Amino acid sequence: MPILNVKVSGQRSDEMTRAIATMLTELTQRILGKDPAVAAIAIDYVDPRDWIAGGRTLLEQGKSSVYFDIKITDETNTKSEKATYIQAAFEGFERLLGDLHEESYIYVQDVRAAAYGYGGKTQEWRYQRAV
Repeated sequence: MPILNVKVSGQRSDEMTRAIATMLTELTQRILGKDPAVAAIAIDYVDPRDWIAGGRTLLEQGKSSVYFDIKITDETNTKSEKATYIQAAFEGFERLLGDLHEESYIYVQDVRAAAYGYGGKTQEWRYQRAV
């Protein structure tokens, strides 16, 4: 049950929001094995004039960028799966946004099961009930 937070450079558009959500949902399910029915995605748009990478705005550089973090329950994915996911997400954003600045970040956060949950229940609680 991941939560995905995305900051993307550019002007908000319904098309881009749908494309980002579709891409991330597919990757999160296929690579990390997460159930899309309990995933949440929040997308914020940042004006390229207000995003500085390498000391200059993205507008000045003619580039796009993204900061994306996903919180997953600790010990549910391998290092290889997370590395594959980070690479695939970077490539996906590059396809969607165009000239993606190398200083674009993707952060997979392993969160302890007893400290993370949804619907008022921790992931540890869910695990204990499923065993």
